[in-house]
Amino acid sequence: MPMPSLRLVFASLGLISLAACGGRGSVAPSYQQELFNTGASPFARNFDATVNETCEAARRALLSQGFLTTMGQPDTVDATKNFQPSAETHVVVSFHVVCTPGENATNQSIAYVNAVQDGYALKKSDTSASVGLSVLGSLSLPIRSNSDAMVKISSETVPAGKFYDRFFNLMGHYLNTVPRSAPVAADEVKSKPLVPSLIVSSPELTPTPIVVQTPAAATAIQASDAVAAGASDVPAAAAAATPAAPRTTATQ
Repeated sequence: MPMPSLRLVFASLGLISLAACGGRGSVAPSYQQELFNTGASPFARNFDATVNETCEAARRALLSQGFLTTMGQPDTVDATKNFQPSAETHVVVSFHVVCTPGENATNQSIAYVNAVQDGYALKKSDTSASVGLSVLGSLSLPIRSNSDAMVKISSETVPAGKFYDRFFNLMGHYLNTVPRSAPVAADEVKSKPLVPSLIVSSPELTPTPIVVQTPAAATAIQASDAVAAGASDVPAAAAAATPAAPRTTATQ
């Protein structure tokens, strides 16, 4: 076999071996690890409470740990919390909770939780510019400036594990300690007619009516009383001026 042919064969075998090694060392994409099975989900938990009560417990649990919640729907809760591991790194953890009705009981709900961790790093960039001076000819002076900015470098869903278990346990604590109202069954409601009020006819307890007179009517009544009093005084004066008749006694 000629020498060029042997070299071609050896080169082909080397490429095949390198390809085989590269295939064994390659890592499958993360999304291919999703199983989508029908078993219990580590991102979900059943609670013996209504949808509103479950989401309220999730909101209280996040607020108690320093998360900042946003206004959302009664069946969803969104919250964020900032972390500063070092002077040049920044981490944001975002929580998203969705509450849905349960599958079996009426007063049962399911809480689905997802947490995402975003990483940021401080990036320093140098910029330079030149300024020409016409007085000195074509001389240019370089000007350098530094600008710092936080750049997003990673974003990852927090994997299932003890992180979500601790959150679900805290939700259960708030569901057990916060008082909840329950509807009253229709068959337990009993009605009773009220006793009629007693009618009191005693004259001592009968209120005396109060007559309110207007100023004009009061003046007219006083004038009529004065005229009547003046007329009655004339016969009285005449009777006082008439001497009384002597009294006689009959003798036998």
